[in-house]
Amino acid sequence: MLSRARIASIATALSIAAAVTVLGQGSSTPAPAAAGGPAGATARIVASAQALANTLDGAARAKLQYPADSPQKTRWSNLPSGIFQRTGLRLGDVTAPQRAAIMALLATALSREGYQKVVAIMRGDEVLRTQGDGRGGGRGGRGPAFGQDEYYLAFVGTPSVTDPWMLQFGGHHLAINLTLAGREATLAPSLPAAQPASYTFEGRTVRPLGRENDKAFELIQALTSTQRSQAILSHQVSDLVLGPDADGRTIQPEGIRASALTPAQQAILLDIVREWVGIMHDAFAAPRMADIRAALPETWFAWSGPTTSGSAAYFRIQGPTLVIEYAPQGGVDHIHTIYRDPTNDYGVKFARR
Repeated sequence: MLSRARIASIATALSIAAAVTVLGQGSSTPAPAAAGGPAGATARIVASAQALANTLDGAARAKLQYPADSPQKTRWSNLPSGIFQRTGLRLGDVTAPQRAAIMALLATALSREGYQKVVAIMRGDEVLRTQGDGRGGGRGGRGPAFGQDEYYLAFVGTPSVTDPWMLQFGGHHLAINLTLAGREATLAPSLPAAQPASYTFEGRTVRPLGRENDKAFELIQALTSTQRSQAILSHQVSDLVLGPDADGRTIQPEGIRASALTPAQQAILLDIVREWVGIMHDAFAAPRMADIRAALPETWFAWSGPTTSGSAAYFRIQGPTLVIEYAPQGGVDHIHTIYRDPTNDYGVKFARR
């Protein structure tokens, strides 16, 4: 029978092998996780989390691990280090093998597309550091700090295959709050954003939120003039309404009901939603999408701004258990978005059981 140490060693090797892409190297992505459904996905995520923890000394583990009732759970922001003080295990403070294990954990916890999106957002922040305003700031109190080193990992609650716990990963323009509870999981609230919204890496153009933008314009342009008059708000919205620090706030649905859309238009709407829901592991994203599809008649689509592709426009998708917002920040090269579930942010449903 294998010892715990041997199991941990194997798990570490498998996790690091899964993370084919380590930041700053190559552009390949991890292979899809093996079958096993939600329970199997949770077991693999927990094994990867434990494998990472086994590579850390006591001081680093203390930075990584927080009690389940810790205020850390709600400490996240789109702001860069130096303006918002994050706590947790900082990527720039770990060894190369530990960094590989962190990325392997993310590759295990997220879908292939979700992992690609996270890496693309982080690489974009490295572009800010090297080409924008992020040179040399932050760590010494000299202003904001950008770049791939300025992302933090934390576990809120002990990784478990049965009890609720949260995997929290974030930095500038990224907040992933993945709460797991056995066979269930929620990504709400999470904030994927991007600046720059488009950049070049290894000779190719990268748009971290490009599909979200393109599909939304596809939908608004697919609406009839009557439908468009319902979807487009009479007032301007230019920023997130339910962004950071808006926990517990509620807003009334606006725009056009999905029940007033054709089946083809509804399919585009669901495809947009999937860009956020699909960040998490496929085993959890599939049942979540089924719930959202079932509530489609009570889901709304709202728009503010120009309808010409390439313009800076805000949109919102809101249903009984869903709020998605996409908000350009004064132009098309700086984008904020938010994904929430007003009934299950931070996995409150799981905690009640």
